[in-house]
Amino acid sequence: MDETAVRQLLHDVREGACTPDDAVRLLRRLPFADLGFARVDHHRALRQGAVEAVYAPGKTPEQCAAIVVELLAEPASLPVVLTRADPAQAAAALAAAPAGERTVSGPRSTVAWRTAPPRPGRVLVVTAGTADLPVADECLAVLRATGFEPERLVDCGVAGVHRLLASADALAGADAVVVVAGMEGALASVVGGITGAPVVAVPTSVGYGASFEGVTALLAMLASCAAGVTVVGIDNGFGAACAVARMLPSGPPPPAGADAPAVP
Repeated sequence: MDETAVRQLLHDVREGACTPDDAVRLLRRLPFADLGFARVDHHRALRQGAVEAVYAPGKTPEQCAAIVVELLAEPASLPVVLTRADPAQAAAALAAAPAGERTVSGPRSTVAWRTAPPRPGRVLVVTAGTADLPVADECLAVLRATGFEPERLVDCGVAGVHRLLASADALAGADAVVVVAGMEGALASVVGGITGAPVVAVPTSVGYGASFEGVTALLAMLASCAAGVTVVGIDNGFGAACAVARMLPSGPPPPAGADAPAVP
């Protein structure tokens, strides 16, 4: 339940469209609903205004479906996403809540319900290689669920950096850039040195030998000489999308010709 839903509920009680008992019944679900195997947080939307996420690995298909249905039971609330779902988990959730939009990348899927209204801001998701696409696709799906229309720039790794430089104008015009890279993770530093937009770096577990399943890329991104690069965990496309959603404004863009605020 988010602020809009709470305000509407109070308005309905005042106008007589909702009885106090019905209002109490709805509010009783806060701050969580106990399903026995999960305590579903219905207060996060009110606290944070963040997307509601269900991490599928480790859960049965039935558990995934039940949690999604419980989250969607809240009226006028935030988007709900099921991340890293295998085919059985995605199918069970969509059977229980058919309105979801499924993004398939490799053996896993991201399913999103109740997409947020359009948000301002041009977000660019850049991958070092094609093997990084499953993580990038998770990020793109969550960005779309939160109201953005992200653009994707693929296979721009530093082994052929001219491929990235050919898109320098796109980088310059972005309001936020997500860089998804494995191997030695150098792409984040290169992008961070080109654009003035916030850069969120996602190390992936892609790589040979001493890449250590993403640890090398993670440490390289954390040690980047490009100032201000933000780094999330290995393969965490979801977290990168949430970081961008927190960084960029959530309201509609200002009207054309709007006066700038006065300088004191």
